[in-house]
Amino acid sequence: MTGATEQSLGRDDIRLLVREDTVHRRAYADPEVFSLEQERIFGRLWIYVAHESQVRNPGDFIRTRLAEHEVLVARHLDGNIYVLHNRCPHRGARLCMVDHGTSRLLTCPYHAWAFRPDGTLSAVPHPKSYPASFNVADPQNHMQRVKHVQNYRGFVFANLSEDPPPLSSHLGPMTQAIDNLIDRAPEGEIEIADSSFTLEYHGNWKLHMENANDVFHPSFVHSSSVAPARAAPANASILDQDQTREMLLANGFGANEWEGIQLNGLPGGHTFMTSFYKKGVLAHEEQDPVMRRYRAALLARLGSERAAAVLGMNRFNNIIYPNLLINAQYQQMRVTIPLAVDLTHIRIHCFRLKGAPDEIFHRAIRFMTTVGSPASMIFSDDVEMLERCQQGLVKQAGPWVNFARGLDNDRRDSDGSLGGTASELPMRVQFEAWVNCLTH
Repeated sequence: MTGATEQSLGRDDIRLLVREDTVHRRAYADPEVFSLEQERIFGRLWIYVAHESQVRNPGDFIRTRLAEHEVLVARHLDGNIYVLHNRCPHRGARLCMVDHGTSRLLTCPYHAWAFRPDGTLSAVPHPKSYPASFNVADPQNHMQRVKHVQNYRGFVFANLSEDPPPLSSHLGPMTQAIDNLIDRAPEGEIEIADSSFTLEYHGNWKLHMENANDVFHPSFVHSSSVAPARAAPANASILDQDQTREMLLANGFGANEWEGIQLNGLPGGHTFMTSFYKKGVLAHEEQDPVMRRYRAALLARLGSERAAAVLGMNRFNNIIYPNLLINAQYQQMRVTIPLAVDLTHIRIHCFRLKGAPDEIFHRAIRFMTTVGSPASMIFSDDVEMLERCQQGLVKQAGPWVNFARGLDNDRRDSDGSLGGTASELPMRVQFEAWVNCLTH
């Protein structure tokens, strides 16, 4: 399929792409649809761009994307965080090429215009060669700022709309996932670890977001790692207290697991499910000496009742639509960045819980490595399937994708949320938000 073979899409055309239990392949494979997503989803919703610990000090910056734009998230000398288009206003050159760094001045490599971390122009070489009317303080000579930037407990979001609703309206109940992650820190503060992974796959961005809350695929897609884990003796690895083996074993879903995992969907496309890690250090067992020390540190700050509530939240793969995934129990985060209709960039981070034993952080690193590294047996399996889906969806034959599982059994509550088990409700919830975004 190419864009030339497809007709222009209006709002009614978008609505026709999504039925109650099926979605047309064009939602994944049509470049025009992708362009609309960049404009009306990533260009109008609150999009996660950084955590404040990545730009802790004045001059710190990271490079990322916001819709179709490459942006820099930077902390200025005034302590505020700014989101700047990565473009020099002089001749339009891409200003910064590194993923992160620290500099009190961002200097364009073409003609050396130098900008402060808030985007204002500081100086130009050979100023006397410019006309008398040229003014360094003129806003047209500054880097373009993203006007709307809001911070929820250290998570920085940006919005390209002229008049967006408050960030709190977009997050809704999903603030609980962020709150729970931070509340798990004995000192009440978290920071992104220096260790992280950046991966790309040749497939549509929605495939990754759907896969995260798809409870049916692990039994089949990850069977090649489940089988050797079952054959390995318990406690064979002293390196990670059997964490990796238990992680791989947990993907061996059967009927009990399919029906025992609660799936939840909220208005706005947000979804989450209950955790399926039930054994070993992943289950935070009471007899684990590391967990005992960690609980003691948390109890000292929160008290027994509040600490029990924080540790008792058993949610997994909290998706804050459209691009953020948080796992509070394991201090994990994924950021989904669409690059093209068939190319997606994934950034995988883990957090350090300040005040927690070092072993808790080491387990988070191990979790990230096992699940999301380039050598991960789990993520490589997922990527293979996502790319196979994309390869099939570009073909004209069989245009409809089926999301009917669980349709007759899911329940909708009075607040508009959905709940169910062994269901594809997360996909339907995400597409309900998708249609709403693209048609308004």
